[in-house]
Amino acid sequence: MDILAVEGLTVRLTAHPAHTTILEDVAVRVSPGEVLGIVGESGSGKSMLALSIMGLLPPALAMSARSIVLLGKELAGQPREAWRVHRGRDMAMIFQEPMTSLNPVMRVGMQIEEVLRWRGGMRGGAAWRRALELLEQVEIPSPRSRLNAYPHELSGGMRQRVMIAIALAASPRLLIADEPSTALDVTVQAQLLDLLRGLRRDAGLSLILITHDLGVIAEIADRVMVLYAGRVAETAPVRTLFDAPAHPYMQVLLASIPDITSRRARLATIPGTVPGALNMPPGCRFAPRCAYRHAMCEQAPPELRRLSAEHEAACPRPFGELPP
Repeated sequence: MDILAVEGLTVRLTAHPAHTTILEDVAVRVSPGEVLGIVGESGSGKSMLALSIMGLLPPALAMSARSIVLLGKELAGQPREAWRVHRGRDMAMIFQEPMTSLNPVMRVGMQIEEVLRWRGGMRGGAAWRRALELLEQVEIPSPRSRLNAYPHELSGGMRQRVMIAIALAASPRLLIADEPSTALDVTVQAQLLDLLRGLRRDAGLSLILITHDLGVIAEIADRVMVLYAGRVAETAPVRTLFDAPAHPYMQVLLASIPDITSRRARLATIPGTVPGALNMPPGCRFAPRCAYRHAMCEQAPPELRRLSAEHEAACPRPFGELPP
């Protein structure tokens, strides 16, 4: 049984007369112990998808879905109180920027103990000892002294580890990491990835990893979902996606990665930008930037087409099936 299975997830901006769609008919599934990578440019809807799964959308946004099943329990159509029961206990999230996500006027230990009190029923010395164990688990140097530190006294890598400790406090089965390696140097990023791999192995966590870094995806993910302008462009096992991408968007993303062995004078680029929520094209949302667009691409949104058992692409003429 999947840890998470989402079908037909759509998010709309209700304040706009046309009920602007930000995410449209997105499907997500995560198996036990699996790492699902989600990639795409800024504005593609990656963080919005994570907040939707967590039930943390602001009131200005309305979410609907055919089904959202977490650990066998249906959450679609349930009130906010039903989601609150599962947040922290069954699924948790590492937010994108730890400096703004952590409370700047509370000591690190108190922020971890707060989760333990609400989700674990721990008090006093038991909560303090468990908070210390969590900091040791995420490999923070001198964890005993860090319990009494404020967030501004820690480095970016340490703050990110504190966020992971808070997320792990109630022993969730699913962890959503939104750009966990942003603004970290290469050495700290490697340490963080090793930590996530260890947590997956030792605690049996399932992980949704949101990132811009395709190198991180290649290193840690089992399966990848490519988002563009709120729609799924492609899903595939990580090796299939890197060796034989079917959607033109994934092709140009891979082509834009610098290659130190190439003598190419200029990097490949994608013309234009991701369309805004109020300016979405009627057909394929990538068509205005696609070098292989066809008349059919501008008529209706393409549906995901199955190319193999685990490979799907939302393109009427995907690479590997028909010549572009």
